[in-house]
Amino acid sequence: MTAVLEPDRADGTLLGRGGAPTTAQKLAELRRRRAEAAQPGSPRAARRLAARGRMTARERILALLDPDSFVETDRLARREVDGYAGPQPPGDGVITGYGTVDGRQVCVYAHDATHRGGSAGAVFGAKVSKILDHALRVGCPVVGINDSSGARVEEGVLALAAYGEVARRLVTASGVIPQISLIMGVCAGGAVYTPAFTDFVVMVEQTSHMFVTGPDVIRAVTGERVGMEALGGATVHASRTGNAHYAAASEADAIDYVRDLLSYLPANNLDPAPVWPPAVPLAVTDTDRELDTLVPDQATTGFDMCEVIRRIVDDGDLLPVHPDFARNIICGFGRVDGTPVGVVANQPLHLAGAIDIDAAEKAARFVRFCDSFNLPVLTLVDVPGYLPGTAQEHQGIIRRGAKLAFAYIEATVPKVTIVVRRAFGGGYAVMGSRELGADLCFAWPTAQIGVMGAAGGVALLHHRTLAGADDPTATRQALVREYEEQLLTPYRAAEHGCVDDLILPSETRSTVARALRALSTKRVVLPARKHGNIPL
Repeated sequence: MTAVLEPDRADGTLLGRGGAPTTAQKLAELRRRRAEAAQPGSPRAARRLAARGRMTARERILALLDPDSFVETDRLARREVDGYAGPQPPGDGVITGYGTVDGRQVCVYAHDATHRGGSAGAVFGAKVSKILDHALRVGCPVVGINDSSGARVEEGVLALAAYGEVARRLVTASGVIPQISLIMGVCAGGAVYTPAFTDFVVMVEQTSHMFVTGPDVIRAVTGERVGMEALGGATVHASRTGNAHYAAASEADAIDYVRDLLSYLPANNLDPAPVWPPAVPLAVTDTDRELDTLVPDQATTGFDMCEVIRRIVDDGDLLPVHPDFARNIICGFGRVDGTPVGVVANQPLHLAGAIDIDAAEKAARFVRFCDSFNLPVLTLVDVPGYLPGTAQEHQGIIRRGAKLAFAYIEATVPKVTIVVRRAFGGGYAVMGSRELGADLCFAWPTAQIGVMGAAGGVALLHHRTLAGADDPTATRQALVREYEEQLLTPYRAAEHGCVDDLILPSETRSTVARALRALSTKRVVLPARKHGNIPL
């Protein structure tokens, strides 16, 4: 007998006998609501995004995750707000869920800028908090895709409370699961501190903007006129402020960078990082031998440390972190013998490889991240010391420069250091020296290790001799040679155990690989304490 269907006066839904919907109607209703939730908040806003070469929140998630792996959570969540009569679409401006990247579990959330500018309110806080709690329970990375006009004004304190709930969970998860932020639009006001809590921030050139106070407010308060790009664009944060770890050329490039980054990282602080089969045997290759001629004969001549790194890591592949910020120091992820490692290296092509405030803070945070997730640290040294000058001193080089030493000492992961050329003064100590806790330290025969370089040392020790010399130039050259042979020679460091061995440059890759194998079972027992107090 066919059921008698009656229209529901409220929304037109067909009902069965007695006013109850049939099973088929219930399934159809769910499909309708799912389809509604999958649509952009505003089709017009979605078209504007597409015209600017930008994706919607859902498109970004699907581009990040493996095909057909995304499982959305809280897709129907919404909440009526007192005093606001506007529509509240399912999801309410944020998409949350989980899926896989290269088959490995990842949690994700994304602001939906097509619904009221992606503004954040109570539903945002509840949904994102739930997915962060889930990520902590299962131990998987979190990727947050930020594209939001900020807190939803009409929700008042509820919007502010939402940011607080999310921030508290991000801090709780710090050092437990990797956290990555993609800035793919505006991130302003209090919202900027959410990505600032995460481990890595990736921005997109021309379309990403991040600032605490916007151009209009700055102009109203101070009279200063500045555009969004100059104030908080990707280039500014990737090269000047250091707030962004990578400035991508496009949204697709940003997503590719995050997928590459995840491939080096463990799911959490208790799981091992993904290990690949060794790229080549440990026997010395022709590529290895190229290192034997890479360092110039003149100690004052620069060379590209990236060329050294490419000949050590598998396939010559290094994923840079902060490549445009503090370029005098290199940080990035690579693999040695199939094992992911964090690489820290001085770059002689910029400031002669000297350490300034930005370089110290950049490397310190990177080392601490590696230590949090049990990634070995490989350090390559060519450093003339800390950068001198009143600007550095007055900006706090003592306190801020000490962060790098603190990070190396605090780190308990395997630490392998190679002194490539210069290692002078405080620069020697803080760049992963044996005395600061390096497990194994090696030096090339081109290395010079001492308190200061030969020119400065001779000027300090022999100024009277030089002043009374008949031929000051010849005398200085002789004294420099003597200083280098007696005080800077790497053999002196080896004799005193400051380096474990001198190696040929061509032996570096195999030496590092064998060192990491030997250190794979390293265990450290520390004194009981809550945490250290790094000089912030």
